[in-house]
Amino acid sequence: MTSSRLVHRSLSLMLIAMSLVFFQAAAFAQDKVHQIDDLISLYNKYGQFNGSALVADNGKVIYKKGFGFANMEWKIPNEPDTKFRLGSITKQFTATLILQLVAQGKIKLDGKVSDYLDTYRKDTGEKITIHHLLSHTSGVPNYTALPGFMEGVSRNPYSVGDFIKQYASGDLEFEPGSKFNYSNSGYFLLGAIIEKVTGKPYEQVLKENILDPLGMKNTGYDHYDQILNKRASGYVRTPQGYRNAPYLDMSLPYAAGSLFSTVEDLFLWDQALYGDKILSAKSKDMMFTPNLSDYGYGFVITKITLGPGKFPVPVIEHNGGINGFSTTIVRMVRDKRLIVLLDNTSQGRYLDKIAAGIDSILYDQPYEPAKRSLAEVLLNTAKEKDVAAAISQYRELKANQANEYDFSEGELNTLGYQLLQMKKVSEAIEIFKLNVAAYPQGFNTYDSLGEAYLAHGDRDLAIANYKKSLELNPQNAGAARVLASLSSARKDAAIDPKVYESYAGDYELAPQFVLTVTSEDGKLMVQATGQPKYQVFPKSVSEFYYTVVDAQITFVTNAQGQVTQLILHQNGRNMEAKKVR
Repeated sequence: MTSSRLVHRSLSLMLIAMSLVFFQAAAFAQDKVHQIDDLISLYNKYGQFNGSALVADNGKVIYKKGFGFANMEWKIPNEPDTKFRLGSITKQFTATLILQLVAQGKIKLDGKVSDYLDTYRKDTGEKITIHHLLSHTSGVPNYTALPGFMEGVSRNPYSVGDFIKQYASGDLEFEPGSKFNYSNSGYFLLGAIIEKVTGKPYEQVLKENILDPLGMKNTGYDHYDQILNKRASGYVRTPQGYRNAPYLDMSLPYAAGSLFSTVEDLFLWDQALYGDKILSAKSKDMMFTPNLSDYGYGFVITKITLGPGKFPVPVIEHNGGINGFSTTIVRMVRDKRLIVLLDNTSQGRYLDKIAAGIDSILYDQPYEPAKRSLAEVLLNTAKEKDVAAAISQYRELKANQANEYDFSEGELNTLGYQLLQMKKVSEAIEIFKLNVAAYPQGFNTYDSLGEAYLAHGDRDLAIANYKKSLELNPQNAGAARVLASLSSARKDAAIDPKVYESYAGDYELAPQFVLTVTSEDGKLMVQATGQPKYQVFPKSVSEFYYTVVDAQITFVTNAQGQVTQLILHQNGRNMEAKKVR
């Protein structure tokens, strides 16, 4: 054989070998795509995901698909170009606009709120920096946590200035920079600062500085009255089936949560964060540097562990939740991988599980497939029979069908809170006790049981469980706050329970949001619309305090001694509620 023929044969063998490697790699990648599709399809089958998904590997989209319906009434399917409300994923866009202004020298990260918003209250505005707002360390109370906000306020439109005065100007919960507390109010203030510095509406600045340059044509600020092609409707999955999500005026989420987008546009956003078209390397270092609780600016910077070997993967991520919608974006920057999940049925508690499963597939780690909801089946039993039957069913399923149902800590916790919402407090206690027995090292199980005992008026048992929760997790700020209130040296005033009868009635705090006061077995109980009933304790004949939240109530009488209203004191605000019954 001549040397030229030998060379030709060698090249042919090399090309064949290379082709085999290529086809093996392609087949391996295709196998991952099939696994991802099987994983999400099973979550969809069990009613745990209804939306659109996108997965990228090495900067290339390998999977995108819609599941379920964008509009259930018309049976219009979700697609990769369906538009979903993003909720708190909006925050990373707001943080980007702020960092752009920092790079331009128009804002300083250590600048104070009062430097940019001259109408904001000086006593707190001079303490809070832009960094504090971006990193959720400002101490500004979160407006969505105010009592009755979602039920009584969220349907009403507000101007930016009016909303800040009423709902984002409360007394600080802690010294700025000392703690982390997620606050939508902080990002609302950032939106106002963007408008003040640029002289333009937030929506316009967003479009000019991010959306147009990146070609994100299917992303924007959501307005209910605009005709928006391929907009998904929001739903809530309840024990009775799917229902339309409660209306929310989108002037309220604002710079903290009012954007809509698609999985495809969020891929464009992800890719832009690798370059310098939107943010410089220096600005991205600021954005992706973790602060307290691993929060950077608009992103959480952390690691996830996969498989039994706890394989570590660095991730940059953020979740979002808004009426009828749950979202997540997970970036694995080291490998240019991306997971985007947008759901329009408020199934947020499953998104992290789905993302973890996809991550496991991408990194060749074992993963658990979707399982049927334990909370769902047990709730049906509790409703049709009783909680004892539900507990018996729990034990039977755990013994015989543990691989089919989800027995994670969150399932019983979800069931317990569903029962609390149904005002079945004693039944909820039994479920939380069952969860404590199943997860004795889970700090949240004791926290939830403590809350249920408080709702039942059992202070000593509540204290014991909150103490255990705090022992297991010293960072549980909520338990520490409630425990401090419960364990304080303050002694309740000696009040004749007969006085409580004069306080009984309905007090309207806001349209469609009422505080119902009742006298039950020598206890004064208060129940807000759509919330569990809680006992309040007397400081004086007319002043009472909560233990589940840092709040107080004062009853007001007229000249004839008749109770006419109550005043709810919380987060530095005094909210009047007229007695209507």
